[in-house]
Amino acid sequence: MLTYPMEERGSLPLYEYLCRCIRSDILSGALPAGARLPSKRALAEHLHVSVITVESAYSQLEAEGYLQALPRRGFFVAAVEQTPPAVRGTAPLPAPEVPMWRLDLSRNQVDTARFPVSTWVKLTRQVLSEEPEALLSPVPHQGLPALRQAIAADLRDFRGMAVSPEQIVIGAGAEYLYLLLAQLLGRDTVFAVEDPGYPKIRQVYGALGAACVPVPLDSQGVDPDILTASGAGALHISPNHQYPTGLVTPITRRQALLRWAEDAEGTIIEDDYDSEFRFTGRPIPTLQSIDLRGRVVYLNTFSQTISPSMRLGFLVLPPRLLERYRRELGFYACTVPALEQHVLARFISGGHYERHLSRMRKEYRNRRAEVVEAFRSSALAPRVTFSEERAGLHFLLRLDTVRSDAELYQLAARMGVRLGFLSEYAAVPKPEFAHTLVINYAGLSPQRLPEAIRLLSEVLLPLL
Repeated sequence: MLTYPMEERGSLPLYEYLCRCIRSDILSGALPAGARLPSKRALAEHLHVSVITVESAYSQLEAEGYLQALPRRGFFVAAVEQTPPAVRGTAPLPAPEVPMWRLDLSRNQVDTARFPVSTWVKLTRQVLSEEPEALLSPVPHQGLPALRQAIAADLRDFRGMAVSPEQIVIGAGAEYLYLLLAQLLGRDTVFAVEDPGYPKIRQVYGALGAACVPVPLDSQGVDPDILTASGAGALHISPNHQYPTGLVTPITRRQALLRWAEDAEGTIIEDDYDSEFRFTGRPIPTLQSIDLRGRVVYLNTFSQTISPSMRLGFLVLPPRLLERYRRELGFYACTVPALEQHVLARFISGGHYERHLSRMRKEYRNRRAEVVEAFRSSALAPRVTFSEERAGLHFLLRLDTVRSDAELYQLAARMGVRLGFLSEYAAVPKPEFAHTLVINYAGLSPQRLPEAIRLLSEVLLPLL
């Protein structure tokens, strides 16, 4: 007779607890294959439970394949491979501890405190009340039509891009869109990337098995001659505000790169990262807007303009690649939730997005000026040199020191300060990249700025 402590079932239903006990005995070998189980009535009387409880447990185990029911004979243990006993000490590893930095200047962050949350909540309520059925309907694989229309109108009005909503593909952030492009262009395509440049671009393409060739930058960006010699079939660049150098590619170089794409039958991926925050003059026209041969793929996200948690970006595909995308990758479902797309569509089309951008441009322009002035007025001023591009949410600060970047990082980290160096963004290290900090200032509020400068001076001055 099977005996189990039924009072130890906790919150589990009786039949489920009994089912677990019998299953465990079968897997451990305590109940060998071919063993006959007690009748339902006999086991129910022995355990002081109802016959229905035992019958439910037997039926579940039969459905899972642990028991076999033979007519007029009862239930027998099936031939099941036994599970070896658990090895002690194999508990899952704990999550890695996240350091608590007194000051973190390496992480690219934005000021989310000024986002119009009340407006977003209001639009969310509108969508939930007005379009409940649409939220439960499948989203087209390229994304919600209303959102693609809103993005196309925004690109037309503020970036001078004449694109159709049908050219837009919505995806869950930049990394996902990189994955799509690697598949769309083919893993045998050689991807040229800026050096120094955003490391994740190399990492994503490399993880898919695509060849990735770093191309060094000169004062105008990517050199077309070096690009041609690399044998690349695709070029991934940020011509409007290169990260992390801040370079802006001038029109003559852009035209040369477009000629390269046409001659090599290649593709240029224009990653328009951080270009919304230009603080002097009008926004620089995109490379896509002067592309007459359909060689440029435009890519952008809302991670910098709204929040890093907004995992939503988009591609603008030229017609020749749009046709291939629909033919070869059209089976992919859209990776962004319907609710988020509906709300963002209203946020953009209602003018809230552009008003938010306008406010944040003013805020970041003032904050950038305050941070730069704080550095220039500090004790660090004689030992640092600025690279001031007056755009984006970061700037470069070159240190007058003979210590290596690794040594500077370790010494600062011991004091709770996390630094980011230009050399970390380089695929091919060069001496001119050393001793240059990438200062991401957007997360430095005016209230924290004096403390941050004091702490940074306290850390760096003894090292310079």
